Amino acid sequence: MASSSAVERLQALESIEKEIAAVLQNAGLAVQELCKDKPNERQLDRHTGQFLKSLQDVESGLSQEINYLTQVATGQPHEGSSYSAQKETQMALHRVEHAKKRLADLNSVCTQGSSQGPQQ
Repeated sequence: MASSSAVERLQALESIEKEIAAVLQNAGLAVQELCKDKPNERQLDRHTGQFLKSLQDVESGLSQEINYLTQVATGQPHEGSSYSAQKETQMALHRVEHAKKRLADLNSVCTQGSSQGPQQ
């Protein structure tokens, strides 16, 4: 599952990269239209509208990725993460081993006490 999440993240970043290219292309087309002696307002509006839409898509996509990275970096649970569960399991195993050692020590003390017989 983690690998599919990574693939999805990479696909999202590729999509954002393509949208950035669209932003640059639409900005270039709008500037090119403005540089004409008689700019066509309809073409200019179309390129400007596409530029703004693409720019909004880039901003939205980058915000989503930044939010995801913020969650990962702060250790909050997030989709596809098993780190928290792994850490909890590791700590639980450590506590079990500690409890076993303490019980073995206690058993050893009890066994030594009973083998020495009652003290008077």
